Amino acid sequence: MAAITSPPSPATPSPAAPPAAPGAAPPTTWHGELHATVLDWYGANARDLPWRTASASPWAVMVSEFMLQQTPVKRVLPAYAAWLERWPTPADLAADAPGEAVRMWGRLGYPRRALRLHAAAVAITEQHGGRVPDDHAALLALPGVGEYTAAAVASFAFRQRHVVLDTNVRRVFARAVTGVEYPAQATTAAERRTAAEYLPATPETAATWAVAVMELGALVCTARGPECGACPLFDRCAWQRAGRPPYEGPARRGQTYEGTDRQARGRLLAVLRDAHGEVPQARLDEVWPDAVQRARALDGLVADGLVEPVAQGVYRLPR
Repeated sequence: MAAITSPPSPATPSPAAPPAAPGAAPPTTWHGELHATVLDWYGANARDLPWRTASASPWAVMVSEFMLQQTPVKRVLPAYAAWLERWPTPADLAADAPGEAVRMWGRLGYPRRALRLHAAAVAITEQHGGRVPDDHAALLALPGVGEYTAAAVASFAFRQRHVVLDTNVRRVFARAVTGVEYPAQATTAAERRTAAEYLPATPETAATWAVAVMELGALVCTARGPECGACPLFDRCAWQRAGRPPYEGPARRGQTYEGTDRQARGRLLAVLRDAHGEVPQARLDEVWPDAVQRARALDGLVADGLVEPVAQGVYRLPR
């Protein structure tokens, strides 16, 4: 998708006109038009995802948010269903070993998220009676829950009014409001101010707006090959109106995987997940030929709490 320029001045009533000055606060009518446009688009184009249904519990929403970090929806769907079938409540997960969470995480990637979700389940069980708290500060205090996840769970599970800034939302605002192709690599104070400025006033609408902008970034205003012609904000987009200027910031690092320590860690962890017990060093040696890199990857898994040494040259998932 593209960027949203500021609203038109009173003398130029066309809703497609850019704002009078960069950074100027748009009038309420402009916000209303923008909200209606995006919300109408979402109503007609939203994906039917299980964590968005009325029956999805706050715990189900939290599980989805942990899993969706840096992982595509199509990979999350089967893992999400299996996870909730085994652990339908935080107490169910908290009663199991953290290593079982790592095992069930499978090949979603970034398995420390499994340990963090397990730690959050323990805290919810011990401190909140087994119920995901609806208070934003209490959510933020949970292990593994950061600024984004706390806002997302409060918004999507409890229909509260919070700024929810993930990569997709940041890209939509960068293009539609700021007129640049990509946002900064780290979230800035200016981005937070922009997102807060455009947040609808009523909690229910704000919660829907948060997921609607996210969906627009995921389906239309994508990082590569945005479908601007299909974007509901095409005529209002600051980036589009500026001629889609190319990105001029620091080089954007692509994610490599083949031959990396991350790949080595994944191979070693897969052996431990499949073993359902203790694993000797010799079995780990078979799956990664570079001894130095293998040792470094294994040390990293132990340091992260994903693997436990049982004896000299023997390992297992954490208990």
